[in-house]
Amino acid sequence: MRHEYDAIIVGAGGAGLYAALEASRGARTAVVSKLHPLRSHTGAAQGGISAALGNIEDDKTEWHAFDTVKGGDYLVDQRAAHVLAEEAVRSVYDLEHRGLPFSRTESGLIDQRRFGGHTRNFGEAPVKRACYAADRTGHMILQTLYQQCVRNEVAFFDEFVVLDLLVEGGVCAGLVALELATGELHTFRAKAVLLATGGCGRMFKTTSNALANTGDGPALIVRAGLPLEDLEFFQFHPTGIAGMGILISEAVRGEGGILKNGRGERFMSRYAPGLLDLAPRDLISKAILNEIKEGNGVRGDKKIDDYVLLDATGLGRDVLQKKLPDISEFSRTYLAIDPAEKPMPVQPTAHYAMGGIPTDEHGRVLSGADGAFRPGLYAAGECACVSVHGANRLGTNSLVDLIVFGKRAGRDIADFCRQVDFPILPRDADAAARARLERVRPAAGGGSGPKAVEVRDAMRTAMMEKVGVIRTGAGLAEAAAGLGRLRDGLKATRASDGNRAFNSEAVEILELENLLDVAWLTAHAAARRTESRGGHIRDDFPERDDARWLKHTFVYLAKDKPAFEDKAVDTSIYPPKPRVY
Repeated sequence: MRHEYDAIIVGAGGAGLYAALEASRGARTAVVSKLHPLRSHTGAAQGGISAALGNIEDDKTEWHAFDTVKGGDYLVDQRAAHVLAEEAVRSVYDLEHRGLPFSRTESGLIDQRRFGGHTRNFGEAPVKRACYAADRTGHMILQTLYQQCVRNEVAFFDEFVVLDLLVEGGVCAGLVALELATGELHTFRAKAVLLATGGCGRMFKTTSNALANTGDGPALIVRAGLPLEDLEFFQFHPTGIAGMGILISEAVRGEGGILKNGRGERFMSRYAPGLLDLAPRDLISKAILNEIKEGNGVRGDKKIDDYVLLDATGLGRDVLQKKLPDISEFSRTYLAIDPAEKPMPVQPTAHYAMGGIPTDEHGRVLSGADGAFRPGLYAAGECACVSVHGANRLGTNSLVDLIVFGKRAGRDIADFCRQVDFPILPRDADAAARARLERVRPAAGGGSGPKAVEVRDAMRTAMMEKVGVIRTGAGLAEAAAGLGRLRDGLKATRASDGNRAFNSEAVEILELENLLDVAWLTAHAAARRTESRGGHIRDDFPERDDARWLKHTFVYLAKDKPAFEDKAVDTSIYPPKPRVY
């Protein structure tokens, strides 16, 4: 079956919906998503959206931009950081006017809370910058934007899995997707395609990411001969529920929660005496692991490694119920702990990909480190890399990224679609997708490859143990080699279920291929970068090395081998300095 739209948005999270909303003002727009939009992972974002509104304390967009650059360990492109900070204010007010039910002050203004790494006056002290809707901010964004897209007559193709990008003559002409309900392939012709497919955290054993976060967009891009940027930088959120990875929002610490070790000490006073528990996430994750390494953690058991405690008892039951109702319920449900009475056990959990599909500030996908872009191809959200997160994303800047660059990309798409004609589809447009799909269906003689679940578990274990918070050259080399063998083995894996309709087994194999490609390239990129910076912490190279490594990593697939080039970082506003908190 064939479809034709001016603009196709792949993914229905915050970035995809905002892009669709803006694009639909000037282009006939459709959203293709493997989930219903309201099930997108943006809905799991709890704590807030940072914007320098200054409703509670004096704040400026320049301070937000500086905090973003410093928090990203100076790998952030600095003009993009200013775009992020300046347009965050306008985008938050736009969401408010569209009906997002923000929490309010007594005078009716959008309420704001503190979050890690956000400061006033260029690092002087913490500032209340995060706008929030209790601890359901992401969910409220989805509700608001989805309703507005429906109002604008955006078409939705829910439960469609994209298998191939169609590129003809260097121009993106559309895509091919699998309809889960029928098992049939659909070809979409479009003037512009935007990828907003989210993260890839499911490549780790312990993660806060949903099952759907399988690196689909980056895998499509790299197979199309285009590069990925800064894959070695993956953030581990310091406060996942011990043994589960389910996120305990930074909003708990923003409201006054305290991290304590097994001795009852507020250990962050030794690592970040200025910001304490509101230091950037990479520093806190490293501090937690150091406390555990030194024997100061709380003893775990056979199922749970040692951990530390997040103490929210001082907030009081009323504050927890009013400002953190979902987190309180998570604690009671998964831990059988009332956070008003007892501290919660927490460990770092794989959370967010700072790297991804390289784009400019309008969401246009870059075809190389020279800054040229691929006409008609866009990306936004966690699957993209602008780069405004650098080596470590500040809390709440993920939702800022979604709304600012999703919105900008949508506007550029609308302009682009008005200026160009429909591209010519390649001959046999669905041939590659059909061959990929048939390769995972049951064969007459049965599949000889390993079981997908075994490959998945081996990948997640290797990534967690060797490409986790603390890394070494030897461990990364072992991971890269092992992941390469898993990639080769998976090529022979087939589904046992021959049904075409709702064949979740076949889809899981296809998603696993995506995850493995991204995981394998991540391990190679991490092995290449011989320094510690932000979320990339090398035990064998513990210092940041600006002389050699103040640059972005671009990685390609060249004859099924990783190939690298580097791109300069924009340091035009704030000279790199050591991070002190």
